[in-house]
Amino acid sequence: SAALGPAAPVAYLFCAVAMGLIVLCFAEAGSRVSLTGGLYAYVEVAFGPLVGFLTGAMLWAGITAATAAVSSFFADALSALIPALAVGQARAASLVIVLVTLAALNIAGVRGASRFNVVMTLAKLLPLLLLVILGAASVNRGNLAWHATPASSDVARASAVLIFAFLGVETALVPSGEVRDTSKTVPRAIFIAMAIVTLLYLAIQIVTQGILGPALVGQKTPLAEAAAVALGAPGRALILVGSAVSIFGYVSGMTLAVPRMLFAFGRDGFLPAPLAAVHERFRTPYVAIIVQTLIVIGLAVSGSFEKLAIIANGSILLVYAACCLAVIELRRRRVQESGAPFRVPFAAAIPVLAVLVIVWLMTSLTAEEWKALLVVAAVAIVVYAASLPSRRAAAPASAEST
Repeated sequence: SAALGPAAPVAYLFCAVAMGLIVLCFAEAGSRVSLTGGLYAYVEVAFGPLVGFLTGAMLWAGITAATAAVSSFFADALSALIPALAVGQARAASLVIVLVTLAALNIAGVRGASRFNVVMTLAKLLPLLLLVILGAASVNRGNLAWHATPASSDVARASAVLIFAFLGVETALVPSGEVRDTSKTVPRAIFIAMAIVTLLYLAIQIVTQGILGPALVGQKTPLAEAAAVALGAPGRALILVGSAVSIFGYVSGMTLAVPRMLFAFGRDGFLPAPLAAVHERFRTPYVAIIVQTLIVIGLAVSGSFEKLAIIANGSILLVYAACCLAVIELRRRRVQESGAPFRVPFAAAIPVLAVLVIVWLMTSLTAEEWKALLVVAAVAIVVYAASLPSRRAAAPASAEST
């Protein structure tokens, strides 16, 4: 963050603590509610179908904005690798070609996307570790010196951006109700996951800041530029290739997964029925894939990475807050599966602290960013209300056919 400079690690540490509190809430909610659907299933059980649908809609909006943000960064990485793509409309055209190609492959039923995504992530981690290890020798300690204590508002804003990097850490912990010996396994998994992620991000931030110093601000591909200083042109190319490959894997995975949310909304009567259409030959939700791809293209071409990341974070943080509040309600109603629910020391305070942290993070959002979130919420409420008569009419017919 430009406002924090050498103090940026403070934001990373704060994000780690915040996500730790939030994930503990997921773990308890998962041990109380075994329904499929993840976060919004917990919220629906606690607060009813309207709030559950709003949560699902905000989650879809957040993931869609995140996919667009990463796609935008992918275009930046490609432009850095191939300078001709940075000229005129070439950047947008290359982005459209990549996303349309992935959509076409998805419609054709390409399998193994999640395994492919893991391979792509490993391809990125190796160059990053190389940058941290070899780049440490090029760090200028003067670039890491604090010149002033960062303001609370600056930390909040930086954290609201940086928490984007932590999103998804909780996904392996959501089904914690199915984990054996949750009182030991879940806290250990949380500690290990958050510790590894935090240490890696801190190391990358410190090495990059130490190498580039004030020049770090405004860089579209900061890691690649740091690698260029520390390792020369081959190092820069390695980081760019690693980043592009990994980001491609992420976008590929999201192109596979996120349209299924639109498909589910269409299938369940919240959105137009054509979104639930399945291709006759490939048996894939081709309409949902096409619509989702067009939305991502529009967002990625028109918005910057930071703007899209903030919108994604804001949407998903609202979902996180709803889940933390759901834990309080599930406790009050004593909702739980067989056996004791997952609890940790000071469990009573954790959901409250998590909500307070989320509220503090969201105070850094601008009026325009709040407007975008409120528009999504308003549209979701209208969709829910408009679809209510048809869903009520379909419910008896569904019951009669069973």
